[in-house]
Amino acid sequence: MTDESPKPVKQPPRKPLEDVILKLCAECPPGKSIDPTAAAKAFAAARGEDDLAWRDWLAHVRTAAVGLARKGRLVIYRKGKPADPDDFRGVYRLGLPRSE
Repeated sequence: MTDESPKPVKQPPRKPLEDVILKLCAECPPGKSIDPTAAAKAFAAARGEDDLAWRDWLAHVRTAAVGLARKGRLVIYRKGKPADPDDFRGVYRLGLPRSE
């Protein structure tokens, strides 16, 4: 019998991950948004992790984005339109609230 214990789940420090997301969004031209994978890749790179480690952070980016969207600090976009942070699926992008 082998001991195949589950791989430990990485838990990001929430504040630094949120800071990375907000920084990338702030660097975008007005009206533009970022792909969540860009945030995951930037966060993994900032931690000095290998090139594929960003995949482990992608779900955490989504969770952090939902939290930021609930606070009104970030907007989750689907097909170019704001999405409900508590009820969206599929491909999405992240951006700062637009002042229109």
